[in-house]
Order: sequence, then structure tokens, then C-alpha cells
Amino acid sequence: MLGLIGKKIGMTSYFNELGYCIPCTVIKAGPCTVLQKKSIKKDGYYSIQLGFEEKKTKTNKPLLGHFNKFNSSPKKIIYEFVGNFLNSPGDVIKVDLFKENDKVDIVGRSKGKGFQGVVKRHGFSGVGEKTHGQHNRSRAPGSIGAGSDPSRVFKGTRMAGRMGGKRITIKNLNILKIDLKRNLLIVKGSIPGNKNSYLLIKIKK
Repeated sequence: MLGLIGKKIGMTSYFNELGYCIPCTVIKAGPCTVLQKKSIKKDGYYSIQLGFEEKKTKTNKPLLGHFNKFNSSPKKIIYEFVGNFLNSPGDVIKVDLFKENDKVDIVGRSKGKGFQGVVKRHGFSGVGEKTHGQHNRSRAPGSIGAGSDPSRVFKGTRMAGRMGGKRITIKNLNILKIDLKRNLLIVKGSIPGNKNSYLLIKIKK
């Protein structure tokens, strides 16, 4: 499954021919440079490695040697698409890879919300009201298990903890419009991540 690396620009509205307002997301997709092509004979599987955005900060020597080997400038984001593709190192893949009304899968990382309690993280209601001598139990988790048997907390019990910041895939999103000059994709619906976060856009087979 071939695709592109992109960056989320933000959300906007798109009006179709019937005048309906459709919420959509604007993505800067590519251009991506092919850095390396792998084969079964040499690497054990077929794939191509793509790089996205020029890296402005210093690059360590192992990565710099990798980029120099394939005559490429240092890239900020690198991703490997598995498959036997016709592209060669040095090729530039642009947004014209897609067509309007194509279905795509988009992979992103959701917004990190830090350490949260059970009310926000799992939708708990709290132990009870602030009457009957309770003054600090309105957002408490309550009991987390029995006492003498089993005398422990079961794994997977819903409790407070880190929330967000997970890799999420949204499938079967429809491409509404493509801007070839600015390498923009307008995709129906919302996509995980905040503005300027990086995405993987994969064409459906």
C-alpha cells in the first residue's frame, strides 16, 4: 500500500454542488523523496523509504551517512511503505498520487492530555454527593477491588493515568479536493492530532 507523509494544516468547511456544508481537514501531502528501495534479494522484503521535509537541525553521523549514500539532503520524517513499487531512489512523489473521491487511510497521533483522573479518562460519575460528611469524593474512583479475596487489584482496572498521545488510524476517508500547486489534500471529516502534526496517508487497495 503506497502513500505519502503529510502534515495537518487544520480544519475548514467545504460546500459541495448541492450547497451542503461538509466539515473537512486540510493536509499538506508531500512532496516526499524516495531515499531507499529494498528488495527480497538484499533485504528480505520489498519496500521503499520516503523522507518528508528538510531537516534544519544537526543530523547525527549514522543518519547523515544514510542520506549521503542515497544522495539526499537530511529529512525530518522518514517512513517505510512495504510493497514492490516502481519508484527509484531520488524520485519525488507528489500529491498527484491521489485522485478526487479516492478512499484513504490516515494514521496520526492523538492529542496528549497528560495525567487525568477517572472522570475525564473513563467517564466515571464520582462516588457521590458532597453531603453526609463527604467533602472530597465528587471525582473519586471509589472501590478498586475486594479486600480479603482476591487481595489485589486486577490488571486492566480502569483508573487514573496518561491520556491521549496514541497512534490512531482513521479508515475510508474520502478525498474531496486536491490542490496540485500547493500539495494540499482536502479530506472529509476529522483526523487525529493537533495542527502541524505529521500524518501517514495510505491509498486503499
